[in-house]
Amino acid sequence: MTMKKILVPCSLALSVLVACGDDAPTDTGDSTTETSAGDGDGDGDGDGDGDGDGDGDGDPGDGDGDGDGDGDGDGDGDGDGDGDGDGDGDGDPGPVCGNGIVEDGEACDDGNAVDGDDCTNACASAVCGDGIVQEGVEMCDDGNEVEDDGCNSMCMAGFCGDGVLNEGEACDDGNEDNSDECAACQVASCGDGYIQEGVEECDDQNDLDSDACIACVAATCGDGFIQEGVEDCDDQNDLDSDACIACVAATCGDGFVQAGIEDCDDGNEVDDDACSNSCEVNVDPQCLEPYSSLDLADRHIDSNVDVTYCDEQGNNMSPDWAGNGWYRFEGEAGVVMPENAPPTYSCGTHAPGWLNGAHPTIDEGVVARQVCFHWSADTCLWNSDIQVVNCGDFYLYDLVEPGPCNLRYCGADMP
Repeated sequence: MTMKKILVPCSLALSVLVACGDDAPTDTGDSTTETSAGDGDGDGDGDGDGDGDGDGDGDPGDGDGDGDGDGDGDGDGDGDGDGDGDGDGDGDPGPVCGNGIVEDGEACDDGNAVDGDDCTNACASAVCGDGIVQEGVEMCDDGNEVEDDGCNSMCMAGFCGDGVLNEGEACDDGNEDNSDECAACQVASCGDGYIQEGVEECDDQNDLDSDACIACVAATCGDGFIQEGVEDCDDQNDLDSDACIACVAATCGDGFVQAGIEDCDDGNEVDDDACSNSCEVNVDPQCLEPYSSLDLADRHIDSNVDVTYCDEQGNNMSPDWAGNGWYRFEGEAGVVMPENAPPTYSCGTHAPGWLNGAHPTIDEGVVARQVCFHWSADTCLWNSDIQVVNCGDFYLYDLVEPGPCNLRYCGADMP
């Protein structure tokens, strides 16, 4: 038998080989051919005509099969064999956030991975409350509308003066006035360093009681606290006879007699007057005894008022006369008895009395003198014996009732 040689085109031969590569032998020794081409309507040779044996009479199919004929369904499925499909059979990959293209379902797409700009990584426009801090726009963003948690609903961090009671604040009145009841978001109190208007005079933020501000009150003499560099002492009283006078330590020569310490204090440096420079009395002890005062203005030598007082018990007795005893002239009556005869009808009486002799010195102590009473042409028609003592700053007179009315002791400004 003669064997004929048949020439088969290369492409067809390859197709047959591929198609038959997986044939299984039958019982008769013949072989059968099965096509494994996806959904059965694919194109085994990839020419897009849907003909599994390449003769052009096959089913062109619906284009959704496997274009490479390997049965795995991973071709482009579009029937043209160009491999540009997506493998799922529909040809559409869907929107992709971050590709820089605003697609369906995206508010924005800036093509970057920065979550803090105006387009988030979820391709949504940045807004306050989204939980993402937008750089340069928001101070914070905690994703809620709670006002007092440190980040308010406007994405601003809580701060003193925003009117919201934030953590760590005792109050927040929404102003910058630190002189009211809420200072720096804390309840105003003495020692906080802020002067509360109408309540505090000062506030130096310390507990010192020796500076110019004590318990938020300006330090003053008499408050009981010694102001350093200003006061020597502060005994919180107005006494001028103790060891602290007007917040200055008492000393001899300050003009105040310190009880139990000084005999006298005339406030000068004259050592030979009634009070020595050591604050000891230089005068007669009589000067330290009680006395009465003659102080009526009508007793003065220059007084010519129409009154007729007498220095004796009974009718027309002078209101400042207290009977026999030691007296001191002072006030509007003058400070001494005149050493020259006053005119009659002066000193508030008919016959005024005057000192017939000189006033004594301190060293002389208590001396005897005579008082004359001027009446008619006699400057010494009546007289009385008295005693006089120089007490340094004043004189004391030991006077007696002069006799008939109207006789009265006269006062003057100078002897």
